Amino acid sequence: MMRRAALLLGVLLAPACRGYDYHDRVSGDGGLTPGDQFARYGREQAQAVAVARQFAAEDQGSSAEERARQTEAAAAYARKQPDVTGVVADSQGNWLTLQFRSGWRTAVTPLADGTEAAATPGLQAAPAAAPAQP
Repeated sequence: MMRRAALLLGVLLAPACRGYDYHDRVSGDGGLTPGDQFARYGREQAQAVAVARQFAAEDQGSSAEERARQTEAAAAYARKQPDVTGVVADSQGNWLTLQFRSGWRTAVTPLADGTEAAATPGLQAAPAAAPAQP
């Protein structure tokens, strides 16, 4: 009788175990400030939104290797931003932590809102190289 009760309890509790794939929960934007509005708060915020949009654009699939490639591509894009001084990638490939020149640090998750990273408001284009003097 005790074995049956233990087995029944195990069968009932098995569906309560949660998965460890947090990508969908972390990358959801429900309840957050829209990307364009957040980008208007300042130059660093615009760069963070652009990195988040690029992170979403680099989506290559759901396997660990594909997420690692996506994260590395987004980290490479983040390193090109003028105010980003450091980038730390999450080991699961769910987010990046950006360190800015001002000391501000923020976590960035993929933001798939249909806007390209380069079209983020407040994001200044990299300055063009000065022409060579004769």
